[in-house]
Amino acid sequence: MISPDEFGKLFDNFEREAFRLETLDYYDAAGTRIGLPAFLAGEEEPEQFKKSPWVTTVGNATKSGKRMYRVHVVTTPLTDYLRFEFAWGYHRNMAAGEEFFILNLAEHPVPGLLDYDFWMFDEQTVVRMFYTPQGAFEGAEIMPEDKASEHIRCRDLAMKHAEPFVSFWKRYG
Repeated sequence: MISPDEFGKLFDNFEREAFRLETLDYYDAAGTRIGLPAFLAGEEEPEQFKKSPWVTTVGNATKSGKRMYRVHVVTTPLTDYLRFEFAWGYHRNMAAGEEFFILNLAEHPVPGLLDYDFWMFDEQTVVRMFYTPQGAFEGAEIMPEDKASEHIRCRDLAMKHAEPFVSFWKRYG
């Protein structure tokens, strides 16, 4: 496993693009525990949620010409958590320059996708992420360099079948 500092430096040091595949229907994080109850209660998005450190990371990268994008693999109907993540988290991150795509397996079954979350930096460094069954982040490890081509293939397959978040959200949001 790599340390949180080592993982964070990858977001500072990539040169062209950072891609993420998301596969879970729920991610247990501090922002979730604060934001989800407020979202479900119909409250306004808390200011602290809008000013996540992630927004700064994304903004710094995209302002310098780097691309940050992800595909989230889902199955409709959406869970309450996914509606929350898409309505508050994705819209917030899009404003900072991150791109989102949704692959709805209910509409497009895609055999051959990897079934775990990962970040891939510049098509070279792949970081596999580990979560508990309840969606709590457990850690990450850098995959061997010879695994990059497998993750590039997965990214390309996911992107081929995914749709831009904005069009997905118009139908399901």
